[in-house]
Amino acid sequence: MPVSIKGSGGGGVTLDAGAAASATTLTLPNTSGTILQSGTAVTVAQGGTGLTSPGTAGNVLTSTGSAWVSSAPSSGGSPSAIGQIPFSTDGSTYTATQKIVQGTAVASTSGTSIDFTSIPSWVKRITVMLNGVSTNGTSGMVAQIGSGSVTTTGYSSIVGVTTTSGSAGGGTATTYFYVATNISAATTLQGSMILSLLGSNTWVCQGATYSRADSANTLAGSVTLSGALDRVRITTTNGTDTFDAGSINLLWE
Repeated sequence: MPVSIKGSGGGGVTLDAGAAASATTLTLPNTSGTILQSGTAVTVAQGGTGLTSPGTAGNVLTSTGSAWVSSAPSSGGSPSAIGQIPFSTDGSTYTATQKIVQGTAVASTSGTSIDFTSIPSWVKRITVMLNGVSTNGTSGMVAQIGSGSVTTTGYSSIVGVTTTSGSAGGGTATTYFYVATNISAATTLQGSMILSLLGSNTWVCQGATYSRADSANTLAGSVTLSGALDRVRITTTNGTDTFDAGSINLLWE
């Protein structure tokens, strides 16, 4: 049964419990405030968005910190293929990109170094992969990274070598990251190295490779660059041994 409350100004409020079969109890809080209702939008202060609808179908709600805005997704905000996600490099423009980007494998069959350049500035982690990589000498294999040019100082790098019969030594370096040592001209190097951005252009590395049938390398290190990383180089400790077999590739994310 409806209950009407008349105001002295001529207006009124009607409370209607509808077709309820039993009595309906409304309990009001013991405080002053505004009762939420369907006639206007629920404000942010009241726990709402201040909007009466999310707008056009497919829109998203975003907060400015003080208000909510209903807007269409930025251009490219929808994945275009399986394995892709909406991704932003600048915080405002979205593109559909793969979760992990694979570079183009390079045959390590000539030259004294293998360079990967034009790595995007948003990259936070890089995996260096080596398959059957060999040189014509016995110099250890190393990696260097850089911003604009290859960095050759400031590294803190260590490698430990273990064979099936026990420890075989290792080494430390300040001009590169070790990839492998204790190798020969007949060695075919397998394995990977992971480079991760710690922050403020400081990169740390970890990895494992094996350089002989009975020899494994465990490596780690760090270096701080002058700017955003954009290149990775694989070379040797003496810089003169020549690559003669295998392939190298990168993954970045």
